[in-house]
Formats: sequence, structure tokens, C-alpha cells
Amino acid sequence: MWIFTTTGFVSAVSDGKQLVVRSRDRQSLEPISTIAKAEIKKSPVSDYPYRLTLSNELFAEWVSTMAKSIDYRNFKSEVADLRGDDFAYPLMKY
Repeated sequence: MWIFTTTGFVSAVSDGKQLVVRSRDRQSLEPISTIAKAEIKKSPVSDYPYRLTLSNELFAEWVSTMAKSIDYRNFKSEVADLRGDDFAYPLMKY
């Protein structure tokens, strides 16, 4: 599952027991790490070098928190305001 939020972009997959939530930058995982109290690990040989492992329930809690916090009128502009134009640029292409 891919999820784009105002705080970043993450990919979530199962390792057979728990979820592995991955990202291309550490900052995208920090809000999830805070809620889950999970350590962000670095895997230098992957296209998603930052990752953390957590339960489906904790991931669902984070997704719910993000959904409940929507208070912006324009997603792309909010991402640019929070993460900068360089991070938001790929969103502007489509």
C-alpha cells in the first residue's frame, strides 16, 4: 500500500507477521515512529532505505490520525508548505 500524506510518502507491506512501513526519506516515517514508538532502521541496499516494523493496529491508528487531521483545502500546496517545493514537485507533475 502506498500512502501520500502531508508529512511524507510511505509504502507498507507485510513480512508475514507484521507490517514493514518503508520510505525513501527518514522524515516520512517520523510521525509513524512516534505513535508506534518504533525504531526507524536504515537499509542501504533498498529502494526504500528507511523502514520500521509495527502491527497492523498501530499502522491503522496512524492512518486514522492522519485522516482525522485533514484541515487543508489543497493537498499539493500543503505538502509544499510542510515539506518544501522539492519534495512536493513530483505531485505537481500530474
